[in-house]
Amino acid sequence: MSRYLILLPAPEADWADLPPEEHEKGHRSHIQFQEDLTAGGHELLVAGPLEASADATSMRPDGAGGTLVTDGPFTESVEQVVGFYLVRSDDEADLRAACERWSSRGELLEFRRMAE
Repeated sequence: MSRYLILLPAPEADWADLPPEEHEKGHRSHIQFQEDLTAGGHELLVAGPLEASADATSMRPDGAGGTLVTDGPFTESVEQVVGFYLVRSDDEADLRAACERWSSRGELLEFRRMAE
């Protein structure tokens, strides 16, 4: 079985400004996706939201054998990774189809197979 990381990019600021009914719609969409995973025989290993990218800590080599530690995300962009799903599956085609159905309901996602 292979493992897949499904990253959830979104503009964080936009989410905060949405009305409560849009938050509920998003919650229902996640529930439906999880039901689709179960129906397809895919194993959800772990999933969850991430705290705001403004609260991230980035670390990179400083070129002198140490580490440069900075507040905030590694890169500045319009969209940030706001959550993820780690899934194990032996049917990539069906998993991709479940992700496509989820995306068609308005969700942004990035589908990545984990290196073995």
